[in-house]
Amino acid sequence: MSEFLKENLLWVREPKQSVISQDYVEIITEPGTDLWQRTYYGFQNDNAPVLQTRTTDKYFSFVVKTRFESKHRFDQCGIAMYLDSENWLKASVEYENEEYQRLGSVVTNHGYSDWATSDISADIKEMWYRFSRRESDYCIECSLDGITFKQMRICHMWKGTEEIVFGIYACSPENSSFKAIFSNMEITECKWQEHK
Repeated sequence: MSEFLKENLLWVREPKQSVISQDYVEIITEPGTDLWQRTYYGFQNDNAPVLQTRTTDKYFSFVVKTRFESKHRFDQCGIAMYLDSENWLKASVEYENEEYQRLGSVVTNHGYSDWATSDISADIKEMWYRFSRRESDYCIECSLDGITFKQMRICHMWKGTEEIVFGIYACSPENSSFKAIFSNMEITECKWQEHK
């Protein structure tokens, strides 16, 4: 992790158990923590810990590797851009059962969340993410090896036009707890190329 990242990380709801070192961040999730707003399920959950940094840079990419010991339904960890309770996005692997997990992303604009997913094997316990910004538009990609990234989604954030905050999160919406480890964090030039 670069010195810039390490020195400029700020918690939104710091968990009871976490470690921030030169090489990794570790979060032990707490039961009943989640991020979701209204859509379909009707409820609002806004209590997951998020560790973020600030930037006014309009063109960049953020890369991170996640390792997780999730084992209970809805356990999840990944990347987040948490602007406020009604405007944020996240991407993660969410545990479902012993057979499959949901690799997915949620975009929340003006208090309503969506959820786009694809099923992956429950044996997968590592995932890389690349979060890229082009002004107020964003691209989320994932990778199993940190080399070949595949697009998960492109979205627009109505409140993501000026300074933003972004980083990592982990949570356990039900009665569970697990260890999430984040490493290989770096900010680079924008890897999301302009559409021509």
